[in-house]
Amino acid sequence: MSTRRTILVAGAATAAGVAVTGTPAAAAPDRELQRILREIDPRRIEAIVRKLVSFGTRHTLSVQDDPNRGIGAARDWIFAELQGYAAAGDGRMTVEQQSFIQPVSPRVPAPTRITNVVATLRGSVTPERIYVVTGHYDSRVTDVMDAVKDAPGADDDASGVAVIMELARVLATRRPEATLVFAAVAGEEQGLYGSDHMAQRYFDAGADIQGMFSNDIVGTGDAHDGTRNDPRTVRLFVEGVPTSETAAEAGVRRSVGGENDGPSRQLGRFVKDVEPDGMNVRVVWRRDRYLRGSDHISFLLRGYPAARFTEPRENFNHEHQDVRVENGIQYGDLPEFCDFAYIARVARVNAAALWSLAQAPGTPKGVVIDTTRLTNDTTLRWQLGTEPDLAGYEVVWRETTAPDWQHTLRLGKVDTVTVDLSKDNVFFGVRAVDTAGHRSPVAAPKPS
Repeated sequence: MSTRRTILVAGAATAAGVAVTGTPAAAAPDRELQRILREIDPRRIEAIVRKLVSFGTRHTLSVQDDPNRGIGAARDWIFAELQGYAAAGDGRMTVEQQSFIQPVSPRVPAPTRITNVVATLRGSVTPERIYVVTGHYDSRVTDVMDAVKDAPGADDDASGVAVIMELARVLATRRPEATLVFAAVAGEEQGLYGSDHMAQRYFDAGADIQGMFSNDIVGTGDAHDGTRNDPRTVRLFVEGVPTSETAAEAGVRRSVGGENDGPSRQLGRFVKDVEPDGMNVRVVWRRDRYLRGSDHISFLLRGYPAARFTEPRENFNHEHQDVRVENGIQYGDLPEFCDFAYIARVARVNAAALWSLAQAPGTPKGVVIDTTRLTNDTTLRWQLGTEPDLAGYEVVWRETTAPDWQHTLRLGKVDTVTVDLSKDNVFFGVRAVDTAGHRSPVAAPKPS
């Protein structure tokens, strides 16, 4: 297929392209990314998890004005820590407390203040392009309405908060080309309220969020239940094509291209391509686990590409359980069940994905496939990107039964291509490439 005649048209001009069998291998981490990965410290991650556990409970409905216990104490400590990281960044990182009053709902019996703690590292080249990473700092026990009992929440989700805080610390002094947002959100256990508020604010502002990751329950590869320990695998849940019902939940209707290629799935493929050595990202083509949900869903509902990192196998005997000892067995979501080296590896996966996304061109926009004519070739069109180091584009394609891209056509800085392959037989996509060889996620075309 890669040797067949290819016609390339850019406006009225003809450009030359190079067809390649197989997609290019992911580039090795550049020196800056290698330094970033080395600086992620399991000891700091352990200190964050233990500090969050020390607040006793971080239940959304717990006390907010006690300096030592409850969600308010956790909020203030996270805010101060992130401000300390930002101080080292010469003003490029800003930190805010994003508060709102959540009205009465099934899991919120009285109007309650919920606060997200958000650190934003402004991009140096295309700051309007945004990538978000979250962990939720609220916790719970068996009774989701019990705001008094100790709810240590080490794995769920001090582990995810430790990831985003360590990423913020390491990246605060860097200059990503796009904007990176590190958010500790609250209200997750009561109904994703913190992330829902955050995502809606972005949506109302017309923010160009091109990727979002939730880190939720990323504490260990060992379920402590007698099954095989899997310390180098992390699951990444990615939705396929959003259904109209999913979009309607938030009153949002956004068209996406491809029968099998929603933007979140392209984000998952990108993360897999740039995973660091020593980690295996197991991409699961589902929105989330059965009966469960995390903060990425708030962003999916607004039409943003979003995915959820979580450990390979959960232990439900510890997660959300009251702290207790029965027959010599300790229960509860305690730090003793976390593997801090594992959390650091998950943080490196996040770092590789975020840095690679931020340094690459943005995902191509306005990609369409011409379906107005009966032909045995395929015409694709897209909007030219504005990045100053944009080198060109690649058209990729695969068999409709194949999970990953199989072939690549390398192009220059053009916005139209006609390929002597039938659009009826394969899936197509387009991605941008810069002068350093950084590649964006693929954009699947919409029918014109």
